[in-house]
Amino acid sequence: MKNACEGCSVDLQPDGEAFVCSYECTFCTDCASRNQSVCPHCGGELVRRPRRGISPPSEEEAEPEVQITSRPGLLWGASFGIWTFVSLAATATIYQLYRPVNGGMRLETIAGMEFSQVLTFAPLTPLAFTLAIRYPLQRGNWGKRSLLHLAFGMMFTLAHISLRGLTPYGFWDPVHREWSSAIWDSHAHAFREFVPVLKSMFLSSVVDDITSVYIPIVFVAHAVSYYRRFREREFRATQLEGQLAKARLQTLKSQLQPHFLFNTMHSISALMLTDVNAADRMMTRLSDLLRISLETAGTQITTLNRELEFVNCYLDIERVRFEERMNVIFDIAPETLDAQVPHLLLQPLVDNAVKHGIAKLPHGGEIRITVSAQNGELQLEVQDNGPGLRSMGSLPVSGLGLRITRERLESLYGQNQSLEFVSPPDGGVTIRVSIPLRIQTEMNAAMYSVA
Repeated sequence: MKNACEGCSVDLQPDGEAFVCSYECTFCTDCASRNQSVCPHCGGELVRRPRRGISPPSEEEAEPEVQITSRPGLLWGASFGIWTFVSLAATATIYQLYRPVNGGMRLETIAGMEFSQVLTFAPLTPLAFTLAIRYPLQRGNWGKRSLLHLAFGMMFTLAHISLRGLTPYGFWDPVHREWSSAIWDSHAHAFREFVPVLKSMFLSSVVDDITSVYIPIVFVAHAVSYYRRFREREFRATQLEGQLAKARLQTLKSQLQPHFLFNTMHSISALMLTDVNAADRMMTRLSDLLRISLETAGTQITTLNRELEFVNCYLDIERVRFEERMNVIFDIAPETLDAQVPHLLLQPLVDNAVKHGIAKLPHGGEIRITVSAQNGELQLEVQDNGPGLRSMGSLPVSGLGLRITRERLESLYGQNQSLEFVSPPDGGVTIRVSIPLRIQTEMNAAMYSVA
C-alpha cells in the first residue's frame, strides 16, 4: 500500500480515503476529483481504495480483529439494534399467544419479561464477537479453542444472568410463581440469598445461552472474519496483478524506445559517407529526441499535443534524410490536443509509413496524420501513399514496433481499443487506431513524468 499521493505527494493514512487504478497508482481525494477519476499515468479508472488498518504480525488471527474493531460503533449499534428488534418481535408473539387465554397477560408485563431476557444480550454480544475474532477455531487448534470457547460461553452466561437479575423481571420466583427481581424480595421486603438464586438462574440458562446465543455469535464472527480475509487476499491479488501489468507496460515501452533509436541511428549511418552535414543535423535532432524521451521515461500516458511534439522531432530527422521527397500533412481536430494517448503511440505508426511507404518511392511521397473525436472515441490515422501491399506482400503486423504498440493498447484499454490496417487497391496503407476519448485536465500537466 502506497503512503503518499502520486499527484500532490500528500501523506495518505492507511485507514484514510484514497483512490487507486488497476495498476496501483494512488491518489488523494482532491487529485482523483481533479483528474475526473482517470489515472493520468495509465489512463485507467480510479476507484476508491478499501480502508485498511495497520496489520499486526499475525495475519491468521489479528488481522481481522484490526479490520473489525476499527469501527466499534457499528458493532455496538448493530448489537443493540438487532436485540431490540428481537425483543419487540418476541413481545408481539407472546402477547398474541396468551391474549385469548384467561383474558391474556398485560402488554407491559410481557414486554418487561422479554426485554429483560433478550435485550440484556446486547452489551455482551460485541464482547463475545471480539473474543471469537481474537481466538478463532482453526485446523490446528480446534480442540483447545473449543474448550476455551466453552469457558467463554459459561462466563457469557454468568454475565447475562447478572445483568438480567438487575431488572424487575429477571428471576422466576417459584414460591409466588411470578417474575421478580433476583436481588430484592418484594414480598419479604428483604434481599434474596445470592448463591441459591445465582445457581438456579445459571442452571436454567446455561444451555440456552451457550447453544442459542453464544455459539451463533461465534459462527457469525468466523463468517465475517473469513469474508474479510477473503476480501483482503482478493485486494492483494488485484494489487499484484496491477503491479505486473504496470511492469509489463514499462517493459514494452523500454523495448520500443531502443527500436526507434536503432532505426534513427541506421538512417544517420546511411548518410555518414554521402552527406556529413546532413548526418550532423540528424545527430542534433536525435539529441533533442533523446532529451524528450528521457524526460518522459516513466510516463505511460501523455497528451496528444506532447505526442505530436515528439513525432515532429522524429520527422525532422527523417526530413533530413529524404529532403523534398517526404511531405507530411497534419489534420488535427483542435479539441483533441488535450486528449490522453499512450506515449510513443504515433512514432511506430509514422515509422512504418516512412519505411514501407516513402522509402519505397523513388520520388518520395506523402504522409497524412489525422486525429478526430467521434462518439466518445479518439480516432487516429496515419496514411501513406506508398506502394502498399504490392511491395510488402502482407500486412506489416509482425514488426516489433507495431506488435509492441498493439500489446500496449490491449494492456491499457482491453477490448475498448482497435488497431487496424487498410490498404486500398490503388496503393498506400492506412493505420487506424481507436481508443477511449479522455481529456487531460490542467492538474495533470505537472504529472507526466511521474512513474
